[in-house]
Amino acid sequence: MKIYEKAPAKINLMLDVLHKRSDGYHEVEMVMTMVDLSDRLEMVELPRDTIIISSQAGYIPLDEKNLAFQAARLIKDRYDVKDGVHIHLDKKIPVAAGLAGGSSDAAATLRGLNRLWGLGIPMHELQLLGAELGSDVPFCVTGGTALATGRGEKLTPIPNPPQMWVILAKPPINVSTAEVYTRFKANQIKKHPSAADMITAIQSGSFQDVCAQLGNVLEDVTLKLHPQVQQLKEAMMNLGADGTLMSGSGPTVFGLVSKESKVPRIYNGLRGFCREVYAVRLLT
Repeated sequence: MKIYEKAPAKINLMLDVLHKRSDGYHEVEMVMTMVDLSDRLEMVELPRDTIIISSQAGYIPLDEKNLAFQAARLIKDRYDVKDGVHIHLDKKIPVAAGLAGGSSDAAATLRGLNRLWGLGIPMHELQLLGAELGSDVPFCVTGGTALATGRGEKLTPIPNPPQMWVILAKPPINVSTAEVYTRFKANQIKKHPSAADMITAIQSGSFQDVCAQLGNVLEDVTLKLHPQVQQLKEAMMNLGADGTLMSGSGPTVFGLVSKESKVPRIYNGLRGFCREVYAVRLLT
């Protein structure tokens, strides 16, 4: 038996870090949504008790360091599944980019193996499993648009934003999420973005209001560590994006664009700054 799952990328329309918790995680407030840039997973049942990961991408681990591998092992152990699986990852989402590519792969693995093995696990239980793998995995299990609180695992669904184009651009650098959070100082943030205001903007259906409420407190850290991310943001605005923001801890920057006629100019202009540029729509 063979099944397929899509694993879309996510962007943070706003991201606020409130404080560091006693368990070492940071308390966050985020509004997240998904874009039409996806990895594709093919899962084939194997008669022996093993997990095999393959990919056309030569730059990702194919062992227990891979989140899809970890998701498969978790579901096998938790539900005592003796069958094996071969998972092929067709990677399209940039790696270590702040777009939750690995988390989305893990979420797609949980959904797919639930179907492949006929386990009948309800969605909220898959989200709880996902939380054991990473803070973004529960959101990626269900997708859509949501307010995420706690360390990112507490989700409140909200309406999708108005339809728009999203230009994604990842500079040729890697950013350590752990380093960004280590350097982050909540008491040094002059202005915190508001989840409530972003949700109001989304509910109003106003593209301009959504752009006005974009905010990510981690930019203060990443932009100082990597000035090219700031240059990319400025280039995106100069080329005509209506609003720009770094997604997650970076380094990917996204621009929101209401008019399709602007898209080619922004896309082509950014190709002069970095190779990984994508023009996509929201998944709504």
